[in-house]
Amino acid sequence: MKKLFAILLTVLISLPVFSQLKFGIKGGVSTTSVTMDEFKDIVTGGTTYSVDNLKSANYGIHLGFFARLSISKLYIQPELLFSTRSNSYTLGKVNQTSFIDSLTVKQSFNKLDIPVMVGLKFGPVRINAGPVGSLNIGSPKALINDPNLKDNFSKLTYGYQAGVGLDILKKLTIDLRYEGNLKKYQNQIQNAVGTSYNLDDRSNAFLLSVGYIF
Repeated sequence: MKKLFAILLTVLISLPVFSQLKFGIKGGVSTTSVTMDEFKDIVTGGTTYSVDNLKSANYGIHLGFFARLSISKLYIQPELLFSTRSNSYTLGKVNQTSFIDSLTVKQSFNKLDIPVMVGLKFGPVRINAGPVGSLNIGSPKALINDPNLKDNFSKLTYGYQAGVGLDILKKLTIDLRYEGNLKKYQNQIQNAVGTSYNLDDRSNAFLLSVGYIF
């Protein structure tokens, strides 16, 4: 027990020598895509709507703060970011043979993202990965303008990020990351009789950011 206490005390005394806490700001862009396996037929009363997501990517931005605690080659970097994302769908009323009034509808999401990245540094190059929590701020516009349909959005979702980074002159930091979602469905529509329709599968995104370390 005395040896263990001595080791812990040595580590605590030595930690400030080998560790360094820095703060910074960052911002960047993201490209997001959502995959749906097939068309979704949503029925309310005597009306049937068909929904499919567009296969092209949607773009968003993110901006916020981060802290970086370095211990030798290891570092931990929590972040607090405001971000925007969007999903685009093809929506149409359906009769027995074809679409009627088909149009493209985009839903925009405002989020508060909290990634906690753990990584290794190899000179100016970094690799990192970690969990991310995303909190919806407000709600996007309704996908279908029908009083008998209600949109349901998950308030809080969890995912992960992984990627590489580069530090330039110990001040400028650049990151490229992939983000995946751990929750399969985030967006649902429910009709008047309580039937729920899952609209989006697991979303993914690529994020490119530039930051400045104080």
